[in-house]
Amino acid sequence: MSTSYAIDKPAGRADEQQGLLFDATVKVLLLAAFLELVLYRLISRLGMHLSKLAAKYETVRVTFKVLSWSGFVLLDFVSMLAFLALAIVLLNKTRSVGSRRFDRILIPAVSLHMMLTLGFLLFPPAMLGTVVHNVIAWAILLVLAAAYLSVPRPWPQRAMLIAYVTGISGWLYYQVISTSYGLLGLLDAPPLAHAVNRFGEAMMVLASMLVFWAYGGFSFRTTNKRQQRRTVIFAGASGAAFLLLLFVDSLAGWYDPALAEGLRKAGEGIGWIFQMGMGYTFYLPFALYMVGLLAWSYTVIKLLTMDRYEGIGIGLMFMAGYALNLSHLSWMVILGMILLTLERRRAVPQTDARAEAPALGGHQPLLGQRA
Repeated sequence: MSTSYAIDKPAGRADEQQGLLFDATVKVLLLAAFLELVLYRLISRLGMHLSKLAAKYETVRVTFKVLSWSGFVLLDFVSMLAFLALAIVLLNKTRSVGSRRFDRILIPAVSLHMMLTLGFLLFPPAMLGTVVHNVIAWAILLVLAAAYLSVPRPWPQRAMLIAYVTGISGWLYYQVISTSYGLLGLLDAPPLAHAVNRFGEAMMVLASMLVFWAYGGFSFRTTNKRQQRRTVIFAGASGAAFLLLLFVDSLAGWYDPALAEGLRKAGEGIGWIFQMGMGYTFYLPFALYMVGLLAWSYTVIKLLTMDRYEGIGIGLMFMAGYALNLSHLSWMVILGMILLTLERRRAVPQTDARAEAPALGGHQPLLGQRA
C-alpha cells in the first residue's frame, strides 16, 4: 500500500490542546502588553524628556502622571497574566512529558526560572542572582529554538527564528559577561561585549523584517490576485517609507537647515525614548527600524485575524523589546516562543493519522474541558 504524506497538527487546534482559560489569557495578555509598552515604557519616558514642559503646564504634568500610573498598574497585570499562561502550559505539558523530547528539559527549566523570579520579588537579587537568572533564560530560549527547528518548516521561518534568538543572545551575552566581570571585581572591558550587543540589535531588526516573509504570506509565485496586490502595495509602501526616511535629513537640509536641525533633535529624542523603553540604541539607519516595525505590525495583525497563536507569540516576542531588563519581559519572550511551537505542523503519513485520530480525540487537556 502506498503511503502519502500530509501536513497535520499534532493534536488538533492549539486552543483545544491548552483550554479556553489559556486562550483567553494570552489574548488579553497581548492587549495588556501593548498598552503597557505604550503607557509605561514609552510615554513615561516621554514625560521625563518633556520635564520642562510638564513643569510649566499643570495639565501636561497631571496627564503624564496618570498615564504613567496606568502603565505601572498594567505592568503588574501583564506579569500576572504571563505567569498564569506559563503555568497552564507547564501543567498541560506534564501530562504528556514523554511525548516530546524537549519537554523533559523545558518543564523544569521554565519552572525554576519562574520560581527564581518570584523569589527575587521578595529578595532583590545580587550580581550572582542576576547572572543565574539570565543564564537560565538563555538556556530556555535555546531549548525552545531547538524544539522549533526540530520540526520541518519553510526556511524563511527558520531564518526568522535564528535571527531572533541570535539577537536576544547578543543582549544576554552582554548582560551575563558584564555582570560576571563586576562580580569578579575585574576592571578590564569584557571581550566583545559592546560588539556582540550591537550585532544582536542588528539581528533583532533583521528578524522583524523576516517575520513578514516567514508568516505574512509574502510570495511572488502565488496565483492569488488579492495576495499579489497586497504584497505589491505593502512592498511599495515599505520601500517608499524606507527611501523617505533614509534621505529625509538631506532633503530637509536642502530646504531649510533649521528644519533639518529640528528633525535631528526629534530623532534623538525618539531614539532616547525607545532606548530606555525597549533597549534599541538606533545606531542603524532609522529607516530600517521603521520598515521592521511595519513588517512586524502587518504580520501580527494578519495572523490575529486568522485566529492563530503565532500572531500572539510574535507580538509578545517583539513587544518585549531588545533589552529584557524587567522580569515579565523574559516571560513574554519565553511564552511567545512556546506559542510558536504550539501551532507547529509536522508531516505524518495519512494512514497513521487516521489510525491515531480516535486516540488523539480522546486525550483531554488539563484546564481545557468543555461543558
